[in-house]
Amino acid sequence: MVSSSLHPMKTAFITGITGQDGSYLAEYLLKQGYKVVGMMRRSATPSTARFAAIEDQVEIGHGDLLDQSSLMRLLDQHKPDEIYNLAAQSFVHSSFHEPVHTGSVTGLGVIRMLEAMRLVCPQARFYQASSSEMFGEVQETPQRETTPFHPRSPYGVAKVYGHWATVNYRESYDMFACSGILFNHESPRRGLEFVTRKISDHVAAIVFGEKDKLALGNLDARRDWGFAGDYIRAMHLMLQQDTADDYVISTGTTQSVREFCRIAFERVGLNYEDFVVVDPRFFRPAEVELLLGDASKAKEKLGWEPEVDFQGLVEMMVDADLQRRLDRFQKPQRGTLPAGVKSS
Repeated sequence: MVSSSLHPMKTAFITGITGQDGSYLAEYLLKQGYKVVGMMRRSATPSTARFAAIEDQVEIGHGDLLDQSSLMRLLDQHKPDEIYNLAAQSFVHSSFHEPVHTGSVTGLGVIRMLEAMRLVCPQARFYQASSSEMFGEVQETPQRETTPFHPRSPYGVAKVYGHWATVNYRESYDMFACSGILFNHESPRRGLEFVTRKISDHVAAIVFGEKDKLALGNLDARRDWGFAGDYIRAMHLMLQQDTADDYVISTGTTQSVREFCRIAFERVGLNYEDFVVVDPRFFRPAEVELLLGDASKAKEKLGWEPEVDFQGLVEMMVDADLQRRLDRFQKPQRGTLPAGVKSS
């Protein structure tokens, strides 16, 4: 049974608030009446662009998943009711170049946060951002909560560690700790290093005459892509249940990188084959060919359903990157602007 989602006095603590998911989650929780505290690493140039519209409503605390004392200090200061651990070194390609750093942040960072919570605020509810990359070389299709893990990157390996640490703290200390095994989820706020945003940004750049080609790796890799704004609702729902559990969050459909390109270029009246080139530099050392999730458990127990379909997601991302360039008062040089993109 789900309790009421409106809790005016509840405090949510979000690591990774500067990222795609953290910014959407912060907006959503503020609308639910939460006090939102976001953890950021101290930096000379803070990256708050993704949540600039709500920055004055969010309290920022400086801390780092590499420094457990900072986590304990922040949890003691804010005494949150809910903790959302979204921070990570989250780029799979980079994890092959920085495997130790990825393990320390994305893997050990989880147990640092869990241990801080156990010592400071054990009654809080904890959400861990697990990943479909944990399945890697998939043992069954579609993948569900019981599918064995076989990660194919240092990032996936680190996420498996964090996932099982969450299960262990739940079982060992009776803590309310759950993991959302989220499949790929994208948005206009996705980082440019991710293939989906790379595609949408290059489409806009090509329309405005800034680029001529788009170099990609494996065009036939298939993913279960959803909209990040839908997926953060599932995170919140998990922490409103009577008992903690783990859930796969996905659309249950799969498309290739090639299909993403086709829709993105068609949005501006262009043929992707005229612009996309395959570059071996962007192939992974160990490729994950097919990820397809079964979110039946989340639909049944959480009442969660995705609202944005694949085509709507791709078009949303292309439109946003076109709008960014229009806002800089440039004029398109090729292709056509979709009706939803405002040039005034």
